[in-house]
Amino acid sequence: MGRLDDKIVIVTGAASGIGAATARRVAAEGARTVVADLNLDGAKAVTEEIRAAGGVATAVPVDLGDIDSVRAMVATAVDTYGGLDVLHNNAAATHLAARKDLAVLEADPAVWDDTMRINLRGTMVAIQAAVPHMTARGAGSIINTSSGAGLAGDLRNPAYGASKAALINLTQYVATQYGKLGVRCNAIAPGFIVTPASAGSAHGAIREEMLRHHLTPRLGLPEDVASAVVFLASEESAFITGHTLRVDGGLLSHQPYVADLRDA
Repeated sequence: MGRLDDKIVIVTGAASGIGAATARRVAAEGARTVVADLNLDGAKAVTEEIRAAGGVATAVPVDLGDIDSVRAMVATAVDTYGGLDVLHNNAAATHLAARKDLAVLEADPAVWDDTMRINLRGTMVAIQAAVPHMTARGAGSIINTSSGAGLAGDLRNPAYGASKAALINLTQYVATQYGKLGVRCNAIAPGFIVTPASAGSAHGAIREEMLRHHLTPRLGLPEDVASAVVFLASEESAFITGHTLRVDGGLLSHQPYVADLRDA
């Protein structure tokens, strides 16, 4: 028996990285999985992997910046499988964070608008579309991917960080407003997770410096986040809502000088 047997789960940003690992994992736990991404070819590839392993999955295109596209994603999940139990809002405008999200004094307001439209408004619209289907079933779990960047400042990506901080507050609002109807809403705040997209910044001296500030002996992997999603999607977390779970190897658990003292 899987921990998510017969649950209907949407995972956005599921064509690669954390989303792909999560889609594979929830399917392995018995979920009927909607693999949603702007990159439909990538979503189809992940879907084929799931099916080859004996799971049930459907690839769906979604553009979080397009309200109609987000609503269509939820409608497709419901039409295909008959309802919706879990929504994992994982997709984000990482392409903007990587190249255009400059320091505050150099920031382009248009980049901020696009970041908020995709990361924050897109998540809100997905929740808005999903909640009525969850309340119709008497229960549901929404899991938003925030970030360590939403919990502390950094030298780069202030728009991304601000959007992820807002997701934490949105999580609390959704948990507050719909909890009595059976819908739980939690957030996950990953730290530095080694994915194909981040691997370029996780090598050599930079990798060692990042690892030095972790409390674990290794950096994070997409599968670490996927495990947290399964827990929050399952009945094991039935009494947890409005919570933000850090999956960061203890990166934000200690005083900023701990690594220096340890090395000294």
